Parts: sequence; structure tokens; C-alpha cells
Amino acid sequence: MNDLSAGQRVVPHLSAEMLDQVKQPIESARGLPNAVYTDPAVFDLERKEIFSKSWTAIGFASDVPDRGSAMPVSLAGIPLLMLRGRDRQLRVFHNVCRHRGHPLVGEKCSLKGSIVCPYHSWTYNLEGELKGTPNIGGAGVNDHEGFDKADFGLNEVRSHVWMDVVFVDLSGEVPAFEDHFSSLIDRWEGFWGKDGEQKFHYPQSHADIEFSLKTNWKFPVENYVESYHLPCLHPELNSYSRIEDHYHIMEGDLFGGQGSLVYDFESQAKISMPKLDAWPKDQEKVAEYIAVYPNLLLGIQVDHLFAVIVNPVTFEQTDERMRIYVLDAATGADHEAQRKIMHDGWKLVFSQDVDAVEGMQTGRHSPAYDGGVFSPVLDNPTHHFHNWVARRLTG
Repeated sequence: MNDLSAGQRVVPHLSAEMLDQVKQPIESARGLPNAVYTDPAVFDLERKEIFSKSWTAIGFASDVPDRGSAMPVSLAGIPLLMLRGRDRQLRVFHNVCRHRGHPLVGEKCSLKGSIVCPYHSWTYNLEGELKGTPNIGGAGVNDHEGFDKADFGLNEVRSHVWMDVVFVDLSGEVPAFEDHFSSLIDRWEGFWGKDGEQKFHYPQSHADIEFSLKTNWKFPVENYVESYHLPCLHPELNSYSRIEDHYHIMEGDLFGGQGSLVYDFESQAKISMPKLDAWPKDQEKVAEYIAVYPNLLLGIQVDHLFAVIVNPVTFEQTDERMRIYVLDAATGADHEAQRKIMHDGWKLVFSQDVDAVEGMQTGRHSPAYDGGVFSPVLDNPTHHFHNWVARRLTG
């Protein structure tokens, strides 16, 4: 049995043969082995083979709305910076000075016109160009022969914004976003019409939910894509979106999840929100919940959508940021009470998953657990995600 390698490091307790068992048809497949959740060497391998070679979610464009708006983010330990330039274009840079590698921006802020490194005061403009190098040629000498500032601007990361979510491709080699995710974009145009996602807006209040989880990043994803656990963990949700009324969604190397034919929170909560005009009238109770691999959870309904960014901090620590969007007519004070009810409803649902995803992390430290098996009827999206991870880790 040959152990996989992460660069030049051998990943113990994980082999190509183990991952080949995950790739089998669901009736005979095994789940991902323990090391994929508990070994920091696998996390290093995922940084290289998954997060650096995918369109990966890092933040929300609405967090940097104005010229000079800046927000540092981290992707699997890689420091990045979302920055709105003077031209109002949102760019993403590696958040490190080109001089000695010190982080440039430590917290969300509004920059006046430049970025100044706190270590030696090297200065960059809002488009990432290096403009100032104090004392580089000696005390009081700010230039040096043979050093061209144009060669040492900030390293920009390829990025794209969709549904207010900022995606990055660290490799620069993934197909263009619109081409890569064309099947998802086309799928949802059937619900909200062309450019329908642009009709949803961030209402500023009763829209954000955050969790810090003691678990591997994959557990929130695989928990989200399946409805098997609804009766056990979500009795309230299951009362108006029953497990028997859910269907599976699986699309190649792109996304997986579930849909509901009977989602009707409004009747349950006795609220009424503005609805998309383009949404087919005979499908107003249809809702879909999709994990865009590797780390974005999306939910669409006729009157709102939400996005959850699953941020891998370490191999056993994950942060979740959720943002709920509503139609423009629902962003004002007259719908604030109803937005709060909706917000609190989703917060309850996601909080009910915390013990489950943290418990699975604890369980993966058991040497008696061998990856487990799948329900051939209800675990198809989970197997789809496991299969995707296994294929990425083995190239």
C-alpha cells in the first residue's frame, strides 16, 4: 500500500487504494478515511490540490462596497486581501508586502488612497502598484539604481464575483467562471430568469450569521448536501419541508446538493415577503440547496437566497459566514421584523447542525472507524462529494 505524498512529504495512513474505495459505486463504496479529516498533512495536500485549483469562495463583495474599502481574508491559511480600487473594481491580492512578506492590512478598513506596510512603510496604491520605498537606498534615499518599482507590485489573484460572493482561482488555470459553472447558472435561470440573482440585495440588518466550528471543513459541506438527517436534527424544518419531498442534485465535478418541492417557511412563520416575478408560479414552493465545490453553500427560494462560505482555518477548525439576501422591496424598515423571523429561522437550522459536524470530527479519531458506508437511497449527494474529494487528492 503506497502512501500519498503532499509535495515531498508522505501522508501516513492514507493511500491511493483507500481513496479508490471511495470512488466505487455507492452500493459498495466506503466513505473518506479518517486521515482525510484528522491529518494536517492531508490539509496541506488539500491546499495544493483543492483550494488552489478551484474557484474557491473567500468573501462577500458587499463587505468592500466603496473606493478604498479593504478586507483581509484567509484561505486555508493563505493571507489574501479584497480591495476596491479607485476605479471601483474589486481586486484580490496576496496580503503580503513584496519586501519582507509582512501582512499589509490586518482588519477591515477604509483606505484613504494607499496601503502602507507597517514594517518598513513600503507603499502601494489601491490598484496594487508599488509607489514608495522609503530608505531603500539608505537613510533618506527612497530609490535605488537597478530597482524598478513596476516589477514589485502586489501579486494579484484571479477573481470573480457572482451573487455577491468573491471567488478566487489561485492557480490561474481553471476555466473562466461563466464557462466552468455554466450548468448551474443555466439551471437557476429557470427559476429566477436571466440575471435574476442581481435582483437580490444585502439588507444590512438581520442578514448575517457566523459559526466557529471545531471540525474539518468537509463535514459542514457533506452535512449540507443531504436531507437524510432532517427528521433527527431539524424537526421544525422537516415539518414544512419533509424528507420525503426532497430530491437530489449532482453535477459532475462542480456541485451537489438537494432540493425541496414543498418549502413553505412563510406559512409556517406567518410572514409575507416580496417574491421574484420570474419564478414559475407552479414552483413557488421549490427550493434548492447546493454546495458549489469546494466550499460554498447556496440556497435559493422564491423570496430570498443565502450564501454560506465555509472557511477552512486548520484541519480541525472551520469558520462559517452566512449572508441572507432579499428583494429590494424587502430591504427597508417595513420588512425588518419579517427579515428577523427569517434570519432566526435559518440560524436555528444551522445551529442544530453544530453538534453533528463537531461530533463527526471527534468520531474520526476512532481507529475502529473505517470510513463508513452510504445509504444507496439517501446518501447520493454525500457520496458525490466524497468521490469529488478523493479524485482531487489523487489527481
